[in-house]
Amino acid sequence: MLKKRSSKYLALIPARGGSKGVPKKNTRILAGKPLIAYTMEAALQSRHRLRVIVSTDDEGIARIARAMGAEVPFLRPPVLAQDETPAFPVVQHALQWLEQHEGYQPELVVLLQPTSPLRQAKYIDQGIKLLLQTNADSVVSVCEVEHSPYWMRVLDDEGRIKPFVETDREFLRRQDLPPVYRLNGAIYVTRRKIIIEEGRLLGEDVRPLVMNREDSIDLDVEVDFLLAELLVKRGLGKGGL
Repeated sequence: MLKKRSSKYLALIPARGGSKGVPKKNTRILAGKPLIAYTMEAALQSRHRLRVIVSTDDEGIARIARAMGAEVPFLRPPVLAQDETPAFPVVQHALQWLEQHEGYQPELVVLLQPTSPLRQAKYIDQGIKLLLQTNADSVVSVCEVEHSPYWMRVLDDEGRIKPFVETDREFLRRQDLPPVYRLNGAIYVTRRKIIIEEGRLLGEDVRPLVMNREDSIDLDVEVDFLLAELLVKRGLGKGGL
């Protein structure tokens, strides 16, 4: 029987069985192992001795998770495993179940989506460290955008091209562009009290954990799997090209 890891930090991996974009995405084999395995490995390798729990509605995913050393103390209700189900009620359900059935109340929740296989344990540790050092409510992982909004254009009602971002400056060189970041969906670190007491995933004070773009790949469609497999096989998703 799996021995539970006692920790004030909970790593929660949401992994439902269905997926419209890529069927059975979370158990899809990527470079020799199931997609979800990459996220579980990263969580289990954290220096912070995380308690790693997988929230799933699928018995097959549950078996894989338990075999790798993660916990699956419950199966997620079908109502929380739909295509349109957002992350927050899934996290809320897990925390409520753990408190009601075990009296377990972690201090921090680290949400790790399995569609970010190149996110490594070092990023998880950096995210937790950043939250503790800054006393922030939450930390989210980000990466620089591939295409700067300062170079983007829109069309007005008469078909003329106009800047998407209105500014007095004209940026002709890439190196002159202000850095712009996007959420990459790989890591969310937040305090439990934000979720339970304020009813939201992120608090007011949110700090960014900057990851490089290669490690930020998010698997949503088939071409993403092809790129991720190439990066994994060539060892390129370990800190940059």
